Amino acid sequence: MTSAGRVTALAILALFALQIVWHGWLAPPVHAAPWVMALLFALPILPALGLLLAGHRRAGFWGAFAALLYFSHGVMAAWVSPDVRNLALGQALVSAVLVVAASWDGLQARFRRRRAPPDV
Repeated sequence: MTSAGRVTALAILALFALQIVWHGWLAPPVHAAPWVMALLFALPILPALGLLLAGHRRAGFWGAFAALLYFSHGVMAAWVSPDVRNLALGQALVSAVLVVAASWDGLQARFRRRRAPPDV
C-alpha cells in the first residue's frame, strides 16, 4: 500500500470515529437518542469502511465520495453552530485530506512525465 493509501485508510477510519464521538458523546442531540444519530451520521462512510476492512482497492473512491458529504456538512455546521465549530472544522479538514489522499496516486500517474523512447 502506498503512503497515499495509508493516509486514505486513516482518514476513512477517522471520519467514522469522528461521527460516533461527535454525535454520540461530545455533542449528543437533545431530542433524539445519541446512538441513533451517531449511527445515522456514520452511514455514508460505512461502505468505504467495509471495503477497507475487506482490503478492496475501491475503498478510497467510496470514502472520498462520502467525504464530499461530510465536507459540506462540516462547513455548514461550522458556519451555523458555534458550539460545535471545532468538531465541524475538523470534519471538513479530514474530509479534504481524504479526497486529496484518495486521488493522489491517480493524479501522480496522470501528470508524471513520460519518458521518450530511446533512439535507435
